[in-house]
Amino acid sequence: MTKPHSSQPIGIFDSGIGGLTVAQAIVKCLPKENIIYFGDTAHLPYGDKSTAAIQAYSIKIAHMLMEQNCKLIMIACNTASAVAYEVVKEYIASKAIVMDVIDPTVLHLHQNYAHKRIGLIGTKQTVSSNIYKKKIDNLNAGIHVVSHATNLLASAIEEFGDHKAIDGLLEVYLSHPIIKNIEALLLACTHYPVIKQKIAQHYPTSIEIIDQSEIVANAVKTRLETDNLLNNNGTSNKHFYVSDYTESFANGAKLFFNEDVKLEHYPLWD
Repeated sequence: MTKPHSSQPIGIFDSGIGGLTVAQAIVKCLPKENIIYFGDTAHLPYGDKSTAAIQAYSIKIAHMLMEQNCKLIMIACNTASAVAYEVVKEYIASKAIVMDVIDPTVLHLHQNYAHKRIGLIGTKQTVSSNIYKKKIDNLNAGIHVVSHATNLLASAIEEFGDHKAIDGLLEVYLSHPIIKNIEALLLACTHYPVIKQKIAQHYPTSIEIIDQSEIVANAVKTRLETDNLLNNNGTSNKHFYVSDYTESFANGAKLFFNEDVKLEHYPLWD
């Protein structure tokens, strides 16, 4: 099998704009890397889809990213990371590195939040998979995780961004007693950093909001350094693909990268 080369791009995918928080952090952390981003806008949000559907979409996208000769594929979606990471890794085999957003986050919690009570909000799929609690409990670090599904948030963020229309939804979700009396809140959906400030404002006392994007970007850098695959030549080229054109994705991508973004349409089967 041909070993990946440092000049090959990093592939990143999510159901929509959420993964752009990860892509933006990777570009900031690794400014010389070439980036290919796929937003599966035809099937968003992933949080209310079946496991089988998410796995099928993820395999199809991974295949497309391999056709683009990616050296690393980042599943920039907690839902897909929870239910499709292993099947994507098996499908890709040794042809490229496959990373998810969950494992770097769990490692960060282990290193920084031992013996603390952590709240977690995410999609129904991510929360019901119980994957964070299982992985964290296995560390025996005394971290107590309490989770609450906030399933409509991802769709609302796709539609409204950080507009005040989301405030009422947040009030309902964040007033749930299960995520009271916590020391930090993990945003276990890559869409949620878009409204991070709004989320912080809903807590009367200051708690730490854990944003995965920088954690994941640093993990990507470490992995590429370890495998001697950092691209040290030239400047970053960014290409964006979507399974269905949406105005909100186009506007979101422009906002994240402060430049006009050309979206290429790459439909997936249903």
